Amino acid sequence: MPYDTAKDSESRRPGAIDLHVGTQVRMRRKVLGVTQDQLADSLGITFQQVQKYERGENRISASKLYQIATLLKTDIGFFFDGLPDPVEPGGEGCEADRTVQTFLHTSEGMQLAALFPRIGPSRVRRQLVDLVRVMAEGA
Repeated sequence: MPYDTAKDSESRRPGAIDLHVGTQVRMRRKVLGVTQDQLADSLGITFQQVQKYERGENRISASKLYQIATLLKTDIGFFFDGLPDPVEPGGEGCEADRTVQTFLHTSEGMQLAALFPRIGPSRVRRQLVDLVRVMAEGA
């Protein structure tokens, strides 16, 4: 049987779920202020391996994901938050989940998400949302 390089390169691309899980690992790590080096040392791997996990280039085994969840003080389900429910695909809230995930996958989104709740008066938070809405509509 001839070797199919196109099929092989296709199988090497990160899958959507691997990308999502990796991004969730990155997001949680950054929220906790843990560096890639620190996470790598705790897992007994190189920081390059953590980079590959976070980019979805390498799949994370179930046991390693459990270890990461323990180190990052979260439940396993966190890494799958925002993915469509496999039991009820396209269920209610999927679009909202995608919007939140897209926002949080940017470094600015992460910073805003961390800082926004610290703004005391709800009136000021509403004004910021209005400002961002006007800016987005003008773009």
